[in-house]
Amino acid sequence: MWISNLKLVLPERVLPRGSIRLEQGRIAAIVEGDGPAGLDGRGLTAIPGLIDMHGDMLERELQPRPGSRFPFELALYELDKRLVGSGITTAYASISFIEGWGSRDPAEGQEIIQNIHRYRDRLLADHRVHARFEVTTPGSAPILQQGVARDEIRLVSLMDHSPGQGQFRDLEHYVDYYRKWMRGHSESEAQIRARARHLLEAPKAWHIAREVAQVAHARGIPLASHDDDTPEKVDLMSSLGARICEFPVTLEAAREAKRRGMWVVMGAPNAYRGGSHSGNLSAVEGIRAGVVDGLASDYHPASLLQSVFKLEREGVLPLHRAVALATRSIAEMCGLADRGRLAEGLRADLALIEEGPCPRVRATFVAGRIVYHDGTLG
Repeated sequence: MWISNLKLVLPERVLPRGSIRLEQGRIAAIVEGDGPAGLDGRGLTAIPGLIDMHGDMLERELQPRPGSRFPFELALYELDKRLVGSGITTAYASISFIEGWGSRDPAEGQEIIQNIHRYRDRLLADHRVHARFEVTTPGSAPILQQGVARDEIRLVSLMDHSPGQGQFRDLEHYVDYYRKWMRGHSESEAQIRARARHLLEAPKAWHIAREVAQVAHARGIPLASHDDDTPEKVDLMSSLGARICEFPVTLEAAREAKRRGMWVVMGAPNAYRGGSHSGNLSAVEGIRAGVVDGLASDYHPASLLQSVFKLEREGVLPLHRAVALATRSIAEMCGLADRGRLAEGLRADLALIEEGPCPRVRATFVAGRIVYHDGTLG
Protein backbone atom coordinates (compact mmCIF):
# COMPACT_ATOMS: atom_id res chain seq x y z
CA MET A 1 0.00 0.00 0.00
CA TRP A 2 1.23 3.46 -0.94
CA ILE A 3 0.33 6.61 1.01
CA SER A 4 1.15 9.76 -0.94
CA ASN A 5 0.93 13.52 -0.36
CA LEU A 6 2.56 13.41 3.07
CA LYS A 7 5.00 15.57 4.97
CA LEU A 8 7.52 12.95 6.14
CA VAL A 9 9.52 13.38 9.35
CA LEU A 10 12.64 11.37 8.58
CA PRO A 11 15.50 10.63 11.01
CA GLU A 12 17.72 13.53 9.86
CA ARG A 13 15.32 15.90 8.10
CA VAL A 14 11.76 16.70 7.14
CA LEU A 15 10.65 15.90 3.58
CA PRO A 16 7.93 18.47 2.70
CA ARG A 17 6.15 16.19 0.22
CA GLY A 18 6.72 12.50 -0.08
CA SER A 19 5.20 9.04 -0.18
CA ILE A 20 5.65 5.86 1.81
CA ARG A 21 4.92 2.26 0.91
CA LEU A 22 3.84 -0.28 3.53
CA GLU A 23 4.22 -3.96 2.74
CA GLN A 24 3.95 -7.04 4.98
CA GLY A 25 4.16 -4.96 8.13
CA ARG A 26 7.31 -3.10 7.07
CA ILE A 27 8.23 0.18 5.41
CA ALA A 28 9.08 -0.99 1.90
CA ALA A 29 9.92 2.36 0.27
CA ILE A 30 10.11 6.10 0.92
CA VAL A 31 10.21 8.47 -2.05
CA GLU A 32 10.12 12.19 -2.63
CA GLY A 33 6.98 13.41 -4.36
CA ASP A 34 4.00 11.22 -5.15
CA GLY A 35 4.19 7.46 -5.42
CA PRO A 36 1.90 5.14 -7.39
CA ALA A 37 -1.83 5.24 -6.84
CA GLY A 38 -2.85 4.57 -3.25
CA LEU A 39 -4.15 6.47 -0.25
CA ASP A 40 -4.08 10.25 -0.38
CA GLY A 41 -2.36 11.48 2.77
CA ARG A 42 -4.04 14.87 2.35
CA GLY A 43 -0.92 16.77 3.35
CA LEU A 44 -0.78 15.19 6.82
CA THR A 45 2.51 14.86 8.67
CA ALA A 46 3.80 11.29 8.98
CA ILE A 47 5.92 10.51 12.03
CA PRO A 48 7.18 7.21 13.44
CA GLY A 49 4.78 5.65 15.92
CA LEU A 50 5.45 7.09 19.37
CA ILE A 51 7.15 4.78 21.89
CA ASP A 52 6.12 5.34 25.49
CA MET A 53 8.60 3.76 27.91
CA HIS A 54 6.77 4.83 31.09
CA GLY A 55 2.99 5.08 31.37
CA ASP A 56 1.13 4.96 34.70
CA MET A 57 -2.38 5.13 33.23
CA LEU A 58 -3.51 1.53 33.60
CA GLU A 59 -3.96 1.81 37.36
CA ARG A 60 -6.43 4.69 36.92
CA GLU A 61 -8.32 2.78 34.23
CA LEU A 62 -8.71 -0.13 36.64
CA GLN A 63 -9.95 2.11 39.45
CA PRO A 64 -10.92 5.61 38.24
CA ARG A 65 -12.52 6.40 41.61
CA PRO A 66 -12.14 4.91 45.10
CA GLY A 67 -13.97 1.59 45.24
CA SER A 68 -14.97 1.70 41.56
CA ARG A 69 -13.00 -1.30 40.33
CA PHE A 70 -13.46 -2.30 36.67
CA PRO A 71 -12.56 -5.60 34.97
CA PHE A 72 -8.99 -5.75 33.73
CA GLU A 73 -9.98 -6.63 30.17
CA LEU A 74 -12.18 -3.54 29.90
CA ALA A 75 -9.55 -1.26 31.46
CA LEU A 76 -6.83 -2.48 29.13
CA TYR A 77 -8.97 -2.27 25.98
CA GLU A 78 -10.04 1.29 26.80
CA LEU A 79 -6.49 2.43 27.53
CA ASP A 80 -5.29 0.72 24.34
CA LYS A 81 -7.73 2.81 22.27
CA ARG A 82 -6.56 6.01 23.95
CA LEU A 83 -2.94 5.16 23.23
CA VAL A 84 -3.27 4.53 19.50
CA GLY A 85 -5.55 7.57 19.26
CA SER A 86 -2.62 9.54 20.68
CA GLY A 87 -0.17 8.13 18.12
CA ILE A 88 1.45 5.69 20.57
CA THR A 89 2.23 2.36 18.91
CA THR A 90 4.53 0.81 21.54
CA ALA A 91 3.58 1.23 25.19
CA TYR A 92 5.37 0.12 28.34
CA ALA A 93 2.94 -0.22 31.24
CA SER A 94 4.84 1.02 34.27
CA ILE A 95 3.97 -1.36 37.11
CA SER A 96 4.89 -0.52 40.70
CA PHE A 97 5.26 -2.86 43.67
CA ILE A 98 4.55 -0.93 46.89
CA GLU A 99 3.14 -2.91 49.81
CA GLY A 100 -0.25 -1.76 51.08
CA TRP A 101 -0.82 0.65 48.20
CA GLY A 102 -3.94 -0.65 46.43
CA SER A 103 -3.33 -1.12 42.71
CA ARG A 104 0.43 -0.80 43.33
CA ASP A 105 0.62 -3.65 45.83
CA PRO A 106 3.03 -6.45 44.74
CA ALA A 107 0.26 -9.05 44.43
CA GLU A 108 -1.80 -6.67 42.33
CA GLY A 109 1.23 -5.81 40.23
CA GLN A 110 1.88 -9.46 39.50
CA GLU A 111 -1.73 -9.92 38.39
CA ILE A 112 -1.49 -6.89 36.10
CA ILE A 113 1.66 -8.26 34.43
CA GLN A 114 0.04 -11.63 33.86
CA ASN A 115 -3.08 -10.03 32.38
CA ILE A 116 -1.14 -7.77 30.02
CA HIS A 117 0.45 -10.88 28.54
CA ARG A 118 -2.85 -12.69 28.49
CA TYR A 119 -4.47 -10.01 26.32
CA ARG A 120 -1.54 -8.44 24.43
CA ASP A 121 -2.15 -10.36 21.19
CA ARG A 122 -5.65 -8.85 21.01
CA LEU A 123 -4.50 -5.26 21.47
CA LEU A 124 -3.94 -2.50 18.94
CA ALA A 125 -0.61 -1.19 20.25
CA ASP A 126 2.42 -3.31 21.14
CA HIS A 127 2.13 -3.50 24.94
CA ARG A 128 5.13 -4.32 27.13
CA VAL A 129 5.86 -4.26 30.86
CA HIS A 130 8.13 -1.81 32.68
CA ALA A 131 8.56 -3.19 36.21
CA ARG A 132 9.58 -0.81 38.99
CA PHE A 133 11.51 -2.15 41.99
CA GLU A 134 11.02 -0.05 45.12
CA VAL A 135 13.96 -0.44 47.52
CA THR A 136 11.65 -0.14 50.53
CA THR A 137 9.60 -3.13 49.28
CA PRO A 138 12.22 -5.88 48.96
CA GLY A 139 9.59 -8.62 49.02
CA SER A 140 8.69 -7.81 45.42
CA ALA A 141 12.09 -8.94 44.11
CA PRO A 142 10.99 -12.56 43.40
CA ILE A 143 8.04 -11.27 41.35
CA LEU A 144 10.37 -9.19 39.19
CA GLN A 145 12.91 -11.97 38.86
CA GLN A 146 10.25 -14.49 37.85
CA GLY A 147 8.74 -12.04 35.37
CA VAL A 148 12.14 -11.42 33.81
CA ALA A 149 12.82 -15.16 33.57
CA ARG A 150 9.46 -15.71 31.84
CA ASP A 151 10.15 -12.87 29.39
CA GLU A 152 7.16 -10.93 30.73
CA ILE A 153 9.20 -7.85 31.67
CA ARG A 154 11.06 -5.78 29.07
CA LEU A 155 12.29 -2.84 31.18
CA VAL A 156 13.25 -2.56 34.86
CA SER A 157 13.73 0.55 36.98
CA LEU A 158 15.08 1.00 40.49
CA MET A 159 13.49 3.61 42.70
CA ASP A 160 13.15 5.02 46.18
CA HIS A 161 9.99 7.00 46.88
CA SER A 162 10.69 7.55 50.57
CA PRO A 163 10.69 11.17 51.79
CA GLY A 164 13.92 13.07 52.35
CA GLN A 165 15.44 12.57 48.88
CA GLY A 166 14.55 12.13 45.23
CA GLN A 167 11.15 13.44 44.24
CA PHE A 168 10.23 14.07 47.88
CA ARG A 169 12.93 16.28 49.35
CA ASP A 170 11.31 16.39 52.79
CA LEU A 171 8.44 14.82 54.69
CA GLU A 172 6.07 17.77 54.15
CA HIS A 173 6.61 17.60 50.40
CA TYR A 174 5.70 13.92 50.50
CA VAL A 175 2.58 14.51 52.60
CA ASP A 176 1.41 17.42 50.43
CA TYR A 177 1.88 15.43 47.22
CA TYR A 178 -0.03 12.37 48.40
CA ARG A 179 -2.74 14.44 50.09
CA LYS A 180 -3.51 15.94 46.67
CA TRP A 181 -3.05 12.64 44.83
CA MET A 182 -5.33 10.76 47.26
CA ARG A 183 -8.07 13.41 47.29
CA GLY A 184 -11.38 11.55 47.33
CA HIS A 185 -9.78 8.35 48.61
CA SER A 186 -10.31 6.96 52.08
CA GLU A 187 -6.74 7.51 53.28
CA SER A 188 -6.46 10.41 55.73
CA GLU A 189 -3.58 12.82 56.18
CA ALA A 190 -2.72 11.05 59.42
CA GLN A 191 -2.40 7.75 57.55
CA ILE A 192 -0.22 9.41 54.89
CA ARG A 193 2.05 10.79 57.61
CA ALA A 194 2.24 7.40 59.29
CA ARG A 195 3.29 5.80 56.02
CA ALA A 196 5.86 8.55 55.44
CA ARG A 197 7.38 7.95 58.89
CA HIS A 198 7.43 4.22 58.20
CA LEU A 199 9.30 4.80 54.93
CA LEU A 200 11.76 7.11 56.66
CA GLU A 201 12.58 4.36 59.14
CA ALA A 202 12.45 1.41 56.72
CA PRO A 203 15.80 -0.09 55.66
CA LYS A 204 16.59 0.30 51.99
CA ALA A 205 17.39 -2.95 50.25
CA TRP A 206 20.01 -1.76 47.79
CA HIS A 207 21.66 -5.17 47.96
CA ILE A 208 18.46 -6.73 46.63
CA ALA A 209 18.22 -3.98 44.01
CA ARG A 210 21.66 -5.09 42.85
CA GLU A 211 20.40 -8.67 42.55
CA VAL A 212 17.39 -7.49 40.52
CA ALA A 213 19.76 -5.50 38.30
CA GLN A 214 21.98 -8.53 37.74
CA VAL A 215 19.00 -10.65 36.68
CA ALA A 216 17.90 -7.93 34.23
CA HIS A 217 21.41 -7.62 32.79
CA ALA A 218 21.68 -11.37 32.34
CA ARG A 219 18.55 -11.28 30.17
CA GLY A 220 19.61 -8.17 28.23
CA ILE A 221 16.85 -6.02 29.74
CA PRO A 222 17.50 -2.27 30.00
CA LEU A 223 17.80 -0.88 33.53
CA ALA A 224 16.70 2.60 34.57
CA SER A 225 17.05 4.74 37.67
CA HIS A 226 14.23 7.01 38.81
CA ASP A 227 13.98 10.51 40.33
CA ASP A 228 17.73 10.96 40.82
CA ASP A 229 18.31 14.21 42.71
CA THR A 230 22.08 14.39 43.25
CA PRO A 231 25.27 13.36 41.43
CA GLU A 232 25.85 10.91 44.30
CA LYS A 233 22.51 9.21 43.61
CA VAL A 234 23.40 8.99 39.92
CA ASP A 235 26.73 7.44 40.94
CA LEU A 236 24.91 4.79 42.98
CA MET A 237 22.50 3.97 40.16
CA SER A 238 25.27 3.84 37.60
CA SER A 239 27.22 1.43 39.83
CA LEU A 240 24.15 -0.84 39.85
CA GLY A 241 24.21 -0.89 36.06
CA ALA A 242 21.47 1.63 35.25
CA ARG A 243 21.91 3.10 31.76
CA ILE A 244 18.76 5.21 31.73
CA CYS A 245 18.20 8.13 34.12
CA GLU A 246 14.44 8.56 34.33
CA PHE A 247 12.92 11.87 35.51
CA PRO A 248 15.99 13.42 37.20
CA VAL A 249 14.90 15.93 39.82
CA THR A 250 17.73 18.43 39.31
CA LEU A 251 19.82 19.70 36.42
CA GLU A 252 22.96 18.64 38.30
CA ALA A 253 21.75 15.04 38.40
CA ALA A 254 20.85 15.10 34.70
CA ARG A 255 24.27 16.49 33.79
CA GLU A 256 26.02 13.83 35.86
CA ALA A 257 23.98 11.13 34.15
CA LYS A 258 25.01 12.46 30.74
CA ARG A 259 28.63 12.65 31.88
CA ARG A 260 28.44 8.95 32.71
CA GLY A 261 26.98 8.09 29.32
CA MET A 262 23.44 7.42 30.58
CA TRP A 263 20.30 8.24 28.62
CA VAL A 264 18.14 10.92 30.28
CA VAL A 265 14.35 10.79 30.02
CA MET A 266 11.93 13.48 31.20
CA GLY A 267 8.15 13.61 31.44
CA ALA A 268 6.18 14.80 28.43
CA PRO A 269 3.54 16.48 30.64
CA ASN A 270 6.40 18.47 32.18
CA ALA A 271 7.62 19.48 28.69
CA TYR A 272 4.13 20.41 27.49
CA ARG A 273 3.09 22.38 30.57
CA GLY A 274 6.44 24.17 30.76
CA GLY A 275 7.45 22.83 34.15
CA SER A 276 7.22 20.05 36.70
CA HIS A 277 3.95 19.80 38.64
CA SER A 278 6.01 19.08 41.77
CA GLY A 279 8.60 21.85 41.39
CA ASN A 280 11.41 19.68 40.04
CA LEU A 281 13.59 20.14 36.95
CA SER A 282 11.81 21.61 33.95
CA ALA A 283 12.00 19.27 30.95
CA VAL A 284 12.34 22.24 28.59
CA GLU A 285 15.23 23.59 30.66
CA GLY A 286 16.90 20.20 30.42
CA ILE A 287 16.32 20.03 26.66
CA ARG A 288 17.76 23.52 26.16
CA ALA A 289 20.77 22.47 28.25
CA GLY A 290 21.30 19.48 25.97
CA VAL A 291 20.91 16.85 28.69
CA VAL A 292 17.58 15.26 27.70
CA ASP A 293 17.45 12.34 25.26
CA GLY A 294 13.84 11.24 25.49
CA LEU A 295 10.32 11.88 26.75
CA ALA A 296 7.78 9.56 28.40
CA SER A 297 4.05 10.12 28.86
CA ASP A 298 4.25 9.36 32.60
CA TYR A 299 0.56 9.86 33.43
CA HIS A 300 -0.92 11.59 30.34
CA PRO A 301 -0.75 9.81 26.94
CA ALA A 302 -1.75 12.80 24.79
CA SER A 303 1.11 14.92 26.13
CA LEU A 304 3.71 12.83 24.28
CA LEU A 305 2.56 13.99 20.85
CA GLN A 306 1.59 17.47 22.02
CA SER A 307 4.94 18.18 23.66
CA VAL A 308 6.89 17.08 20.57
CA PHE A 309 5.08 19.53 18.30
CA LYS A 310 5.13 22.28 20.91
CA LEU A 311 8.91 22.02 21.17
CA GLU A 312 9.14 22.61 17.41
CA ARG A 313 6.48 25.32 17.37
CA GLU A 314 8.27 27.31 20.10
CA GLY A 315 11.67 26.99 18.42
CA VAL A 316 13.25 24.73 21.02
CA LEU A 317 14.10 21.97 18.52
CA PRO A 318 13.59 21.32 14.80
CA LEU A 319 10.74 18.90 14.20
CA HIS A 320 12.82 15.82 13.34
CA ARG A 321 14.82 16.20 16.56
CA ALA A 322 11.72 16.83 18.68
CA VAL A 323 10.03 13.72 17.22
CA ALA A 324 13.17 11.67 17.95
CA LEU A 325 12.68 12.34 21.68
CA ALA A 326 9.58 10.11 21.63
CA THR A 327 10.60 7.67 18.92
CA ARG A 328 14.17 7.02 17.80
CA SER A 329 15.88 7.75 21.13
CA ILE A 330 13.44 5.65 23.14
CA ALA A 331 13.79 2.77 20.67
CA GLU A 332 17.57 2.88 21.00
CA MET A 333 17.65 2.99 24.79
CA CYS A 334 15.07 0.19 25.06
CA GLY A 335 16.80 -2.02 22.50
CA LEU A 336 14.03 -1.83 19.89
CA ALA A 337 16.10 -1.93 16.72
CA ASP A 338 13.11 -2.60 14.45
CA ARG A 339 11.20 0.67 15.05
CA GLY A 340 11.40 4.35 15.99
CA ARG A 341 12.25 5.77 12.54
CA LEU A 342 10.64 6.18 9.15
CA ALA A 343 13.22 4.10 7.30
CA GLU A 344 13.03 1.30 4.77
CA GLY A 345 13.02 -2.16 6.32
CA LEU A 346 11.71 -1.11 9.73
CA ARG A 347 8.30 -1.91 11.21
CA ALA A 348 5.53 0.14 9.65
CA ASP A 349 4.58 1.86 12.90
CA LEU A 350 3.53 5.42 12.09
CA ALA A 351 1.03 8.13 12.89
CA LEU A 352 -0.47 10.68 10.50
CA ILE A 353 -0.85 14.06 12.16
CA GLU A 354 -2.79 17.20 11.33
CA GLU A 355 -0.54 19.97 12.60
CA GLY A 356 -1.82 23.06 14.38
CA PRO A 357 -1.96 24.64 17.85
CA CYS A 358 -3.37 21.32 19.07
CA PRO A 359 -2.09 18.61 16.69
CA ARG A 360 -4.54 15.80 15.99
CA VAL A 361 -3.85 12.16 15.17
CA ARG A 362 -5.84 11.29 12.06
CA ALA A 363 -4.59 7.73 11.58
CA THR A 364 -2.25 5.28 13.31
CA PHE A 365 -0.60 2.19 11.83
CA VAL A 366 0.97 -0.66 13.81
CA ALA A 367 3.09 -3.11 11.80
CA GLY A 368 1.40 -1.83 8.65
CA ARG A 369 -2.14 -2.37 9.94
CA ILE A 370 -4.36 0.65 10.42
CA VAL A 371 -5.52 0.56 14.06
CA TYR A 372 -6.95 4.07 14.38
CA HIS A 373 -8.63 6.18 11.69
CA ASP A 374 -11.04 9.08 12.02
CA GLY A 375 -12.18 9.14 8.40
CA THR A 376 -9.85 11.93 7.22
CA LEU A 377 -8.12 9.70 4.65
CA GLY A 378 -11.46 8.84 3.05
